[in-house]
Amino acid sequence: MTGSRTLRGLIVDYGGVLDDPADGALLLGYARRAAAAGVRTALFSGAHAVPDDVAAAFGTVLLGAVRGARKPSPDAFAAAAAELGLPAADCVVVDDLGACVRGAAAAGAVGVHHTVAGPTLAELEVLLGVPAREPGPRGP
Repeated sequence: MTGSRTLRGLIVDYGGVLDDPADGALLLGYARRAAAAGVRTALFSGAHAVPDDVAAAFGTVLLGAVRGARKPSPDAFAAAAAELGLPAADCVVVDDLGACVRGAAAAGAVGVHHTVAGPTLAELEVLLGVPAREPGPRGP
């Protein structure tokens, strides 16, 4: 539980999270809803490039090293948060690699270990207060 923490940033990995054919679109939609709700968002990947439509969903795109640090170093996650104008303690990091989740936590962020979309989205909804699913149409 985050207690009195104010989580205002969402940092998401690309490989193994957003590039998953089954779950990537759901998580990308969540990132868009979070941004629309005022959450600062970053795509943070060790990749050299990501698809333009994926990058466009995030306020900040960070590829490779950030301020000289690479994932899974805690310094990389602290630098990614700083790129959002936030301390790491105000951010949630979603990654499929346990080492990266541990690195994010060591930087002070809340780490979410992604395996499939359902549990990841449920956890993000609790942490950030943004609905996990797009609201459906209202019935009669």
